[in-house]
Amino acid sequence: MKETTKAPARLPGRSLKDKFTIFNLPILWFAIFAVIAIYAMYTENLPAGMIGALLITMVLGELFGWFGNNLPIVRTFLGGGAIVAIFGSAYMVYSGLMPESTTAGITEFMTDGDFLNFYIAALITGSILGMESKILVKAGVRYALPLLAAVAGAVALAALVGLVLGFSVQEAVLVIAMPIMGGGMGAGAVPMSQVYSEMLGNEPGYYLSILVPALALGNVFAIILASVLNMIGNKYPSLTGNGQLIRNFHYEKKETTGYDLAKMGIGVLAAVSFYILGNLLGDFIPLHPYAIMIILVAALKVANVMPEIIVEGASQWYEFVARNWTNALLVGIGVAYTDLEAVLNALSIQYVLIVFAVVLGAVIGAGVVGKFMGFYPIEAAITAGLCMANMGGTGDVAVLSAARRMELMPFAQISSRLGGALILLLASIFIPFFI
Repeated sequence: MKETTKAPARLPGRSLKDKFTIFNLPILWFAIFAVIAIYAMYTENLPAGMIGALLITMVLGELFGWFGNNLPIVRTFLGGGAIVAIFGSAYMVYSGLMPESTTAGITEFMTDGDFLNFYIAALITGSILGMESKILVKAGVRYALPLLAAVAGAVALAALVGLVLGFSVQEAVLVIAMPIMGGGMGAGAVPMSQVYSEMLGNEPGYYLSILVPALALGNVFAIILASVLNMIGNKYPSLTGNGQLIRNFHYEKKETTGYDLAKMGIGVLAAVSFYILGNLLGDFIPLHPYAIMIILVAALKVANVMPEIIVEGASQWYEFVARNWTNALLVGIGVAYTDLEAVLNALSIQYVLIVFAVVLGAVIGAGVVGKFMGFYPIEAAITAGLCMANMGGTGDVAVLSAARRMELMPFAQISSRLGGALILLLASIFIPFFI
């Protein structure tokens, strides 16, 4: 039969039950847990390390997520709980509402504690192994064309809008479009600032201060447009595969009949092992460890050499992580990776319009070319477009959360990692023409 069911790993819908429960708990009981966490935070009694950080991010994430998913305009047009979790927590840091000790603890949990990588490793491994192998074969190299189309659309529309608003092509393309499409901070803006420094002069920090606002604001628009694309898909079902990338592809989906704790343990082992293997091979292969990890897991899936117990375990662990920790991760992204001051400082009308043009151009390019390549336009626009225009791994989580399509994470990571490397290459080629 044709696959039309939405994956259980997506954020919860807004049923009557959802309105009166938070994190599947009666509101009263959730409030008790929230009071414990928030009291500990403001009295600076949160334990250092994973326990305190995970507790407060889960509580704040579910609170922000619940509000965002139940506020009509925010839910429909602004990304719902995903954007509220990110920018609500970022505002707490910016305004001083979050104690410095909590901010430091969450930041350490996200960076040194590797929670972001732990989360993404589970999603990559579980979502790829849980796929029908025919999907991976059928997508193949065709996915590169929507990626290139997204870059072309972003650059063209940014240059056009920039010229109309009085910006030079150099400013619109190099300062705004390239960093937005560059794969986030670590894989994009930071190495791009090095490239700019070597080819244009000035210190890398000078260029980083210019690139970061574009990156942050582009991430905001990517989340918003993800929510809009989800809404368009709901209104025009022919444009979307409801989380499936390839158009008119029929296959039987093996439904999960019950969750097995032992299998989930195997899923944890598989996810972290593939992540470590990607890092080990990254010392010899000039690709991002995520890209290597995707290639490895996909190759094993296509070769059909993985035991079924590992496939099931990885799939179940992925569903557990996506269902229970997505909002917590979004709070961590808001605290550790979102510079609200940089975003606010960049808010001139002209600058905002060019950033929007970049993200919209990526959506149009990826969606149109994706359709001709046999992909659903909505899914192609989200993965090859918006996941090129966001803040890398953190942005992928936020965009897919807002789009209600977390199962697209493997393709999102291809866009962020391989696409980011493509932008660095293009920046190196095009900079001499602007000198």
